[in-house]
Amino acid sequence: MRAISILSLAAVSALAIAPSAFAQDTTYTGDTSSTSTSADSASGKHWAVVGGVALIKPKNDPAPGLDVDGGPAPTLSASYYINDNWAVELWGAADKFNHRVNADGVGKVGTVEQQPIAISGQYHFGQADNVFRPFVGVGYYESNFSNEKIDAASTTGQHVGLDTAKGVIGTVGVDMNINSTWFARADARYMRSRPELRVGGQGTGSELELDPWTVGFGVGARF
Repeated sequence: MRAISILSLAAVSALAIAPSAFAQDTTYTGDTSSTSTSADSASGKHWAVVGGVALIKPKNDPAPGLDVDGGPAPTLSASYYINDNWAVELWGAADKFNHRVNADGVGKVGTVEQQPIAISGQYHFGQADNVFRPFVGVGYYESNFSNEKIDAASTTGQHVGLDTAKGVIGTVGVDMNINSTWFARADARYMRSRPELRVGGQGTGSELELDPWTVGFGVGARF
C-alpha cells in the first residue's frame, strides 16, 4: 500500500527532548479580577507530530495449528487539533512489522510482513497545559501484507498470501508535557484484523484472526 510511503515522507520525526521543565507562567494585570497566561502555552496550537517505535503482537492461535509472532517497527503520526481537546490523527508504521509464522509440532514455517496506516478521531482529556493528558481514539485502518514466505512443503509449492486487512482501530494513550512544545507519548492500539488467506492467488474463504495490539512510545512536538 503506497499510502505508507506518503506518510513517511510527509511526517517529521520529533526525536529530541527540550531540556527545560514544563511550566505555565501567570501574570496579573492591574485589574485583580482578570489574569493572562504567557505566550509559552500549549493551548491553541493546532498541529502535532510524533516519532516513536511500537511493538505489535497478534492474537494467539489466529488459525488452527498456527501462531504468529510479533515484532517492533518505527512509527510516525501527524495530528490536527480542532481545539485543545479534539484532534484528527494520521498514524502509520514508517517501516514494516516482521512476523514469524509457526506451526504446532513443526516450528517456524514462514514469515510475513505488514505495514498499517490509520486515521482516527481523538479526544484528549483535561487542559492543554496539564502535565499528563490521557486520550482515547477510534478510527479506520488498512494494513498491507507483503513478502509472504511459507515453506513449500506446507503448501505444495503454491504461493501463500494475505488480503489487505482493514477495519476499526481503537487507541488509548497518555501524553506527558515536557514544555509547551515537546511531549512524550505512550499508547496502545487495537486493530480488528481478519485478512483472507489466499493460496495460488485464489481466495480460500478462511480468515486469519490476527487482531493485533500495538504498544508504542514516542516523542512529539506541537506547533
